[in-house]
Amino acid sequence: MAGLRAWVLTDGKAGDEAQCLGVAEALGLEPEIRTVAPRPPWVWLMPWGPVDPRERPGRPASPVSPPFPDLVIASGRRTVPYLREIRRRSGGRSYTVFLKDPRTGPGTADLIWAPIYDPIRGPNVLNTLTSPHRLSADRLEQARRAPDPRLSGLPSPRVAVLVGGDSRHGSFSEEDGGRLLAGLRSVAADGASLMITASRRTPPTLRAALPALAAETGGFFWTGEGENPLVAMLALADAIVVTADSANMLSEALGTGAPVLVFEPAAWRGRLSRLMAELKSRGLVKSFSGKLELFNYEKLDSTPVIAQAVARGIAAHRAARARGPGRSGGF
Repeated sequence: MAGLRAWVLTDGKAGDEAQCLGVAEALGLEPEIRTVAPRPPWVWLMPWGPVDPRERPGRPASPVSPPFPDLVIASGRRTVPYLREIRRRSGGRSYTVFLKDPRTGPGTADLIWAPIYDPIRGPNVLNTLTSPHRLSADRLEQARRAPDPRLSGLPSPRVAVLVGGDSRHGSFSEEDGGRLLAGLRSVAADGASLMITASRRTPPTLRAALPALAAETGGFFWTGEGENPLVAMLALADAIVVTADSANMLSEALGTGAPVLVFEPAAWRGRLSRLMAELKSRGLVKSFSGKLELFNYEKLDSTPVIAQAVARGIAAHRAARARGPGRSGGF
């Protein structure tokens, strides 16, 4: 993919941007990050409506003005009208990729990736069990070769603890938080070192208790100061405890090959519960019960699979354009 010019197009959501960057980096690309910021009322009409007129190509505030790139990787419903505009204005020259279900059908982009629990299907749609991410095998290996000094002195077994929180899939009650803390305290009492990170979505009571737990048990809690230790935590982990509210966190954990133990809130629902059922049925994860369970599975990283589909799609797209009018489909 040398010489390819690429954009990552999002509305600034960190999770969407990380997925897009993960695919671009797996292709060996250094993309430009373009961020859309549509205003009302246009944002209310997305993904079906038009681009905010202020951000149309050619306008001073536009994040999508030409020259258009060879590849656009987009995610987030607010980017859908912009992706359509790029396809139209580039005359189909830009190869377009959309991550997750755009809700506007397979024709939204040249290639669409979506997790298997999303309903979208089509000849140009790739469905995988886990999501793309930036924690490549090379990054993990580099983190093992030069371990973070904040973590390297912790005695083994080291357990990375990734704590999310409330989402549209459910919420964490105080009882849920208490169960998680009790389970982690039990693991630490059995001799494990806890390496903990929390989310902006973590309920305040639970978040306040996590650094105290790390201090009490001789573990580590990332306060948000200094370099984000996530890659180092996952690289050094002998096991991983992750809350069930984030497909991204689950996907990153499964890319390590370390045993993944999932804490499930009592009240949660929807697509992620279906994902959890599938992961358990394949023996990829186990429920977290307050005990450190070590087991083997073949690590699962969908990022290279998605990147390979993009590379094949670009090659087919270029070949079709070289032959004459028409648009490539599939991958």
